[in-house]
Amino acid sequence: MLENKSNIIIASILLFLAALFWSGNFIVGKIAGLNEIPPISLNILRWSLAFLILLPFTYKEMIEKKELIFKNIYLLCFLGITAVSIFNSALFYSLKTTQVITGVLMISTVPVMIILFSIILKIEKTNTFQILGVIFSLLGVIFIISKADFEVFKNLAFEKGDLFALFAMISWSLYSALLKKKNYGLSPITLLQVVIGLGVIFLIPMYAIDYIYIGNRIIINTNFILVLSYVVLLPGIISFFFWIKGVALIGANRAGIYLHLMPILAAILAMIIFDEVLLFYHYIGGIFIISGILLSNKKNA
Repeated sequence: MLENKSNIIIASILLFLAALFWSGNFIVGKIAGLNEIPPISLNILRWSLAFLILLPFTYKEMIEKKELIFKNIYLLCFLGITAVSIFNSALFYSLKTTQVITGVLMISTVPVMIILFSIILKIEKTNTFQILGVIFSLLGVIFIISKADFEVFKNLAFEKGDLFALFAMISWSLYSALLKKKNYGLSPITLLQVVIGLGVIFLIPMYAIDYIYIGNRIIINTNFILVLSYVVLLPGIISFFFWIKGVALIGANRAGIYLHLMPILAAILAMIIFDEVLLFYHYIGGIFIISGILLSNKKNA
């Protein structure tokens, strides 16, 4: 009994810290935007460094299971593109212009959007409550990106940052749904390593276009080093290990509850650091999104 209670306490601390560090990713992404740090440059450096840090722990399994990796190479490439190449680049771009609160509210719909893609791709069976959850969450997103002004839809006058946040949400949801599609036969850390490596490969042409044709350049200064250090170490690697350990101690279902702390923590941090405020369309959209999440977790009688 004491051991179980101890496991719960340790898991709670680890999972809370993982959620906090992932929430901080939005804050640091906003800081990167305010400091004119190019999102694609930041993204490719972040994941390249993460790949090198993880390599000593994964190279043996990658060599031993290279045939398995090549057997699934097309699907793994798609995972790399959606999770690494697109998601983080789009998220960092969105935070250059949109509020952190808007970004985290939209990203909080990911669990429900995973259900939508699971339905479309016929990965999992669904029920009536989950379908209603998807509808409510989509309504929440509509309220947020339109700012509850439906003239925005009429004139297609969406803010660029909100559209990038929407694109990031779709990309991560698709990645997560495909991750459930099959057992890839790799340990979680090695699967992550393969996805990172493939994602970085597809980031190279994006970086070349951004650098050569758009002219985005990194200025090496204290702000850049601090931002890069944070995104590589805390949400990129340490949170992943904390999450794995927490799930091992109390199980995936109980651990999943901690993900719902992310929008709350990120919103609190945004209000403290950037003086952001919750606007009326955040409340309306948030109510729909929360309703969608609650509905999607119900089961048919």
